[in-house]
Amino acid sequence: MYAVIETGGKQYKVAEGDIFPVEKLTGEKSAAVVFDRVLLVADGETVQIGQPYLPGVSVQAAVVEQVKADKVIVQKFRPKTGYNRKKGHRQNYTLVKIEKINK
Repeated sequence: MYAVIETGGKQYKVAEGDIFPVEKLTGEKSAAVVFDRVLLVADGETVQIGQPYLPGVSVQAAVVEQVKADKVIVQKFRPKTGYNRKKGHRQNYTLVKIEKINK
């Protein structure tokens, strides 16, 4: 059984027991999270597709950890003018573990 959920403006295909990163969510370690924007649920032979979301269907998850991604360096350079700018950025995200898909 798997589901397609939407969070943080992105869509994720999830199954029970999956651990994956999503855009930063509020909550401490082992806090419960409920994703109610479920686009699709597939259970072997049957497939339910929402328009755009499925009413009454949710996915329960738990926060595993709040982490930061690797640093991304952005550099701008203009030749012959002395313009040189260097910045770094680390995106915050949340690791979640899917516990149950409620149909």
